[in-house]
Amino acid sequence: MLEIKGLRKAYGSDKAKIEVLRGIDLKIDKGELCVLLGPSGSGKSSLLNIIGGIEQGDDGSVVVAKKDILRMNKKELAQYRREQLGFVFQFYNLVPDLTLKENIEVGAYLSNMPLGLEELIQTLGLAQHTSKFPTQLSGGQQQRCAIGRAVIKNPGLLLCDEPTGALDYAASKDILQLIEDIHKRYGTTILIVTHNEAIKAMATRVIKLHDGQIRDDYINECPLAAASVDW
Repeated sequence: MLEIKGLRKAYGSDKAKIEVLRGIDLKIDKGELCVLLGPSGSGKSSLLNIIGGIEQGDDGSVVVAKKDILRMNKKELAQYRREQLGFVFQFYNLVPDLTLKENIEVGAYLSNMPLGLEELIQTLGLAQHTSKFPTQLSGGQQQRCAIGRAVIKNPGLLLCDEPTGALDYAASKDILQLIEDIHKRYGTTILIVTHNEAIKAMATRVIKLHDGQIRDDYINECPLAAASVDW
């Protein structure tokens, strides 16, 4: 699903140049649930943004579904984000003037093969809240809606940027169980970026990033159920 070779990324120039990714090699197979761990400044957000087509890498290749996104022009990148990706942000980014149902439907309009809306809303556990606006929802419910908006596109790759970072413990556990349910039900390839070490226990693959380099990359032979993850 995803293969990265020799990926480099730097900001600034001359004496102010800071290299944040220093030759990343990474391969993620279709259907994996991966957790990418790293402290602040490790380069994990830059890596996620490059995979998501939001930033450009300086060197190397990032091949998703057999296409190198580093060689794409703006139009091709927009099409890639539309057809291949679902993106879940830490702070929801819902449209305030749309209802919960309408916010999810926005994602469906971007896909030629969207998932069934009503079934997905049931999976999200939001059937009783479809006519509410974002300000009428809890943080956990807003994040569920944001996940629904990303997933309804039926993306090949779901990118989750600190999906529990703005939530309390109980809501975080609910979101992790929802991500697990989506992985099992739809077979979606999922990459979760987080600083929370405990979340790695539910992953099928764990990648650790430090100082712009991968320090560990291994298969988790016995992933825990999300409900059993604790911190």
